[in-house]
Amino acid sequence: MSFNTIRYEVSDQILTITLNRPEQLNAFTVEMAKELIRAFNQASDDDEVSAIVVTGAGKAFCAGMDLSSAGNVFGLNEELQPSLDDMRTRLHDPAIEEGVRDTGGQLTLAIFECKKPVIAAINGAAVGIGATMSCAMDIRLVSEAARVGFVFNKVGITPEAASSWFLPRIVNMGTALEWIYSGDLIGAEELTQKGFANHQLAAEELLPKAYEIARRITQHSQVAIALSRQMMYRNASLPHPQSAHEVDSLAIFYASQSSGKEGVSAFLEKRPPEFVDKASTDMPPFYPWW
Repeated sequence: MSFNTIRYEVSDQILTITLNRPEQLNAFTVEMAKELIRAFNQASDDDEVSAIVVTGAGKAFCAGMDLSSAGNVFGLNEELQPSLDDMRTRLHDPAIEEGVRDTGGQLTLAIFECKKPVIAAINGAAVGIGATMSCAMDIRLVSEAARVGFVFNKVGITPEAASSWFLPRIVNMGTALEWIYSGDLIGAEELTQKGFANHQLAAEELLPKAYEIARRITQHSQVAIALSRQMMYRNASLPHPQSAHEVDSLAIFYASQSSGKEGVSAFLEKRPPEFVDKASTDMPPFYPWW
């Protein structure tokens, strides 16, 4: 599969997705959105991929939507008058999908559905969709040069990419609202202090740290990791822990008969486990449960 706006490179079970429009500070386009969606969908069932690292070419992560496009810069059809009912009943209708749906949201939903963990290595400016796409990623690392900006209100629009769901789950609601209302660029230190970023690193340490985390993930069962990723996101928003218990019980029941047996044997024999289950073919029968 070839790409024009990103690089897709797999090595040692780690996929690196690089936003690759460095002369435009990796500004986001409809083409990039479609390529990223294809990349995450492909990686989800690619047995050669156990973890994903996302970064930007050059000095920026993503400078937001490319505002130089002719017509509606978001690629939307201004002749339509969609309603909420249209969004609920016609979401995959081509007219709605191409002319109304936020491309950033389509991307973050693809990331959300992905079976593989996603690490954002934010190497520079991450503005607009550059900020919100990273909210759907599991672990965020920022270089000391990183600046993240939820700048939507400054240009007269609203947050997109389902960030109104993701961001308050990463930082508290007050911090999320302050960042959205102000539209300010947030430095690496504040991002780390407020819990948006897991680690703040010197530029030359950013990717090595991302790969260090990714390598640890690749040593585990693909099925256990895929289940854990979806359980953490979906169970955390359930109204009662019994619902989480139901899913947890099924996950343990099936894992105990497959990768769990190898994990226990390896522990007792004091050796590294050799997991062979694949997320493409070996998910338990109750998956997906939602």
